[in-house]
Amino acid sequence: MDGKSVIKWHKDINGKRVVDALIKNDFDAVYLATKDEAIEFIMKYVKAGTKVGFGGSVTISDMKIQDKVKAAGGRVFEHGEASSVEEAMSIAREEIFSDLYLCSSNAITLDGTLINVDGMGNRISAMTFGPRKVIIVASVDKICKDEAAAFERLENIASPMNNKRLEKPNPCSKTGICMNCKSQTRICRVYSIMRRKPMTTDITVIIMGESGGF
Repeated sequence: MDGKSVIKWHKDINGKRVVDALIKNDFDAVYLATKDEAIEFIMKYVKAGTKVGFGGSVTISDMKIQDKVKAAGGRVFEHGEASSVEEAMSIAREEIFSDLYLCSSNAITLDGTLINVDGMGNRISAMTFGPRKVIIVASVDKICKDEAAAFERLENIASPMNNKRLEKPNPCSKTGICMNCKSQTRICRVYSIMRRKPMTTDITVIIMGESGGF
């Protein structure tokens, strides 16, 4: 096998392994090899008037789903596009009561546990309760061996990169790793470990073979 084939094999086998683990943990889960397949899957849930909330995911943004939702007649609620803190908070509350909520996860373990960290807690809130349907899209790059490795990923990859993306003046924006700062602008404040699907929330987790987000 050539190098690309080996990489694809490794992504496929680990992606499917995590899907099996998620299903055992009561999640609906599916492995899709490409972004296009993930987009097609998501758009089946969107029709005219569908209220779609976006959780600030780079994975989702890179798919340009927002444009597709609007083209289908859906209503987009995305707090990241707000022009003020007050407007962002108002939109974030609307997202929690959306028909469809789209987001990613910072890390997923091989045994099907979702690990996340938020600044406001709005994404974690919406992931666990509120929207009629939640779809979480996570690249195989976010798969970690266990919870300890997942928290290392949060500290050394996800959090520093999100701080840099949001242009936050926190230490990790310079060092590239978590410094456990006490800054007022710290965005790592609310942590979540989801070992089982929340009892009444309809969640589908898409494990995507193609790289996306961080």
